[in-house]
Amino acid sequence: MNFENKLISGLFIKRYKRFFVDIKFNNQIITAHCPNTGSMYGLLKNGNKVWISKSNNPNRKLEYTLEIIQDKSSKVGVNTHFTNKIVMHGLKNNLIKEFKNISEIKPEIKFGKNTRFDFLVSDKKNKIFIEVKSVTLSRKKGVAEFPDSVTSRGLKHINELVKAGRKNYKIFILYLIQRDDCETFTIAKDIDPNYAMALNKAIKSNLNIICYDCKFSSKGIKVNKQIKISIDE
Repeated sequence: MNFENKLISGLFIKRYKRFFVDIKFNNQIITAHCPNTGSMYGLLKNGNKVWISKSNNPNRKLEYTLEIIQDKSSKVGVNTHFTNKIVMHGLKNNLIKEFKNISEIKPEIKFGKNTRFDFLVSDKKNKIFIEVKSVTLSRKKGVAEFPDSVTSRGLKHINELVKAGRKNYKIFILYLIQRDDCETFTIAKDIDPNYAMALNKAIKSNLNIICYDCKFSSKGIKVNKQIKISIDE
């Protein structure tokens, strides 16, 4: 997934009203759009280096968008609107080994009355639902965690995937770590014990979970390598 425009670096000052962040660059302070509704736990430290993009749309209220935050030694992608674009690029370019033999990719597919899964892909034998979760939290060196706050939406997706599995779909959650400094992924059960419990139960009902990290360049972000999953029952 490539950026539309070259990113501009600055320093993070503060976030407020969820969708606004103040950034310092070129000796001025600007307000940028924050395209991440999550808590962004551990990332919002005054003085952290950030990268923002400038919109070409003259009608936008906020000219800039927060894209990446530096956390310790790693860049962290925080624009959740990019998550599925990164995965789509990975699917099309055979970067995700579990789906190298797929023949069809359909994004944003409705299931049931009130649910949409991120992807429906097909191979010769199966129709496969994939739900993608963006991961940015790392409280311990080398370990990525999800979620970074209580996620009722994430819990709903687990339950709906299990229902799809009963209808003979293969079911996957793909945890996409939008950082490059982690070797292991786990569930932050202290943050959301209900999510952790539901996930463990769903795994026993044939839910597959996989995890990949990302590689950053000046041009964009793409799926990098598979990450080991460590989950306590």
